[in-house]
Amino acid sequence: MPAVFFASALAVGLVMSGTGLLFSCLAFVFVVIATLASNIGGGVTRPSGSYVFFFATQAVIIGLCVKVVLWEPVELYLLSPVTTMAMYTGGVLAMLGAVYLSRRFSRDEGFLQDICTTKDLRLGATGCVIFGIVVPTIAEIIMETSTNPVLLALATASNQLNKFLPFGIILGVTYEIKSSGGKRSTNLWVWFAGIAIWVHSFILGFSKEGLFLPPACWLIAAAALRYQFRKTQVIAFALFIFVSLHYFVPYCQYGRNFRGDGDTLSEQIKISTGLLSNLEDVREKDRENNEAIDRQTNIFVFFSKPMGLFDRLQMIGIDDKLVTVTDDKGPYGLSPIVFYLASLIPKFIWKNKPFIIMGNTFSHEIGYASDDLTTGISFSPVVEGYHEAKWFGVFVVCPLVWFAAFMILDSLCGDVRKSPWGLLAIAQIAHIAPEGLLQALFYTMTYGALIVFVAAMAAAYLLPMLAHFVSPPKKVFRPVEVKAPGARPAFINGRPAPTQL
Repeated sequence: MPAVFFASALAVGLVMSGTGLLFSCLAFVFVVIATLASNIGGGVTRPSGSYVFFFATQAVIIGLCVKVVLWEPVELYLLSPVTTMAMYTGGVLAMLGAVYLSRRFSRDEGFLQDICTTKDLRLGATGCVIFGIVVPTIAEIIMETSTNPVLLALATASNQLNKFLPFGIILGVTYEIKSSGGKRSTNLWVWFAGIAIWVHSFILGFSKEGLFLPPACWLIAAAALRYQFRKTQVIAFALFIFVSLHYFVPYCQYGRNFRGDGDTLSEQIKISTGLLSNLEDVREKDRENNEAIDRQTNIFVFFSKPMGLFDRLQMIGIDDKLVTVTDDKGPYGLSPIVFYLASLIPKFIWKNKPFIIMGNTFSHEIGYASDDLTTGISFSPVVEGYHEAKWFGVFVVCPLVWFAAFMILDSLCGDVRKSPWGLLAIAQIAHIAPEGLLQALFYTMTYGALIVFVAAMAAAYLLPMLAHFVSPPKKVFRPVEVKAPGARPAFINGRPAPTQL
């Protein structure tokens, strides 16, 4: 019922701000069906329910709410608004069917659900952090200095499977909450892993995903365990979001213009420190770049003014352009699905496997940078189904892919309230669900599932041994028996002494 009330308030707000009645009614139905589908999938406690939640909120609902706050009609910059909203509503209805069927066929208890106890999580988190820092460093040195094909293949594989730093955050938060009875949520290793991700991915790599991944892992783990957030934590998190939207997101977007493949570490540090020392100027330059791009292409515009990260927390503006192209020129065809299946073949078997970014291909169709062959533009998975086969793609192709992904991930991970392993899959889903096309799902249900399996097994059985080398030894207290000379002890080692000695 709270979702129904929210959907009603959103629909009324859309109508009052000038949005058409049919679009607003479709938005109401979308929210209600998305809530039902997410709840059937287990909400954020299982991968399937999490996928529906993150798709619905980040692709559609947040964008519509911001439109109401700005008090402007949704159709202002859209070419096919009703068709686009109908596509989303049909897509989430198909998602409901996929979730329902996957819950009937997937295991109730995940394969990884009972492989680790709470007391082992501390050592697992410590080992994940150490492994997540040391091994990529060695792999990077090998890739820069070695020509041995075996070593290069191992280094590449380690980079592909390395998700141990975010896993260390998840395990560390889970351990602290469970061991403290909900009084604590972080420890030194959690902060160490988060700072390592920030330095490598955010500060030096200009990655927005690297910026938000550590707090997202903390939030997902805490929310799954029903952690009671303190007021200071809520205020600190809100301050972090404000600073990130105001300064750090423009820093990531503008800093990518200076990133080069051949840059040394010292050059990367020099570039990053120069930009970080003048964040206000970076923010202004990024705003000018975005306005220039919007004036030239007019494909990213959804709000009447730049909204920072909220421009990226909606897919309606970009999906609408692809819907219009599909209606004007006809569907693209199902060849991308064939390519996604073929791309699952490992590169050591298919040495000349082509690397095709469908987000880049689709962006050319809507008129964006036809000479750019490397930049992947984000589209939602539903619009890919519509673009490939129109309503057949929405109601047949997409749910088949969702069904397979939900069944595999739910059967592997189970309920994250009982074991933390599924939280790593949910952290991946939070990123790919709204903007990963169907291509990301093929990767997540295969290589992504393998990453979760390897990380869980390593954290449960191998990495705790590594953590023993850096963990301080536990003190052993032995009871001391004190008695008067010639007196009979009343207790021995804390237990009553026998009547006859």
